[in-house]
Amino acid sequence: MRKTLAGFSLASTLVLSACTSVTPAIKDTSTRVGPCVDGGPDSVAQQFYDYRADHRNATDITGLRPYLSDSLWQLVQQQQSSMLKFSSFTPAPDSASVASASTIPNSDAQNIPLRVSIKQGTNNGKDEVLMVREGQCWVVDDVRYLTPSSTAVAGTLRQSLERH
Repeated sequence: MRKTLAGFSLASTLVLSACTSVTPAIKDTSTRVGPCVDGGPDSVAQQFYDYRADHRNATDITGLRPYLSDSLWQLVQQQQSSMLKFSSFTPAPDSASVASASTIPNSDAQNIPLRVSIKQGTNNGKDEVLMVREGQCWVVDDVRYLTPSSTAVAGTLRQSLERH
């Protein structure tokens, strides 16, 4: 009887431990080749748009590297153009306001789309920026142009880069 109770107790412990083991929601399986910008997804996205507004006439795109995902950066480098469509407006918008990520219910997300209100002169528009986690960094992985009257040649930044 004692062996049966000990066996049952051991079996129960193993079954319960298997049921209660927790796998982390975020497994840091990705790596980051490039430098990072500090902050959460909305903060990094805002810094990206602010950088673009401050450097709208710059021909050197290397300053964008910390804001972009590794794969998007490779596409940008292949284009090597100062007229890349990083928003619905060309040239870059005068200002932008990124929606807060605090309204995103899943704080363990690996990618988060954020709405961006953009302004260029008297024109207002919208973008949606896709933020992804690479290693410990949040970076821009794509921009969807939401302004109907925009001069964008494709619906997203990636699509416009891949078509050239």
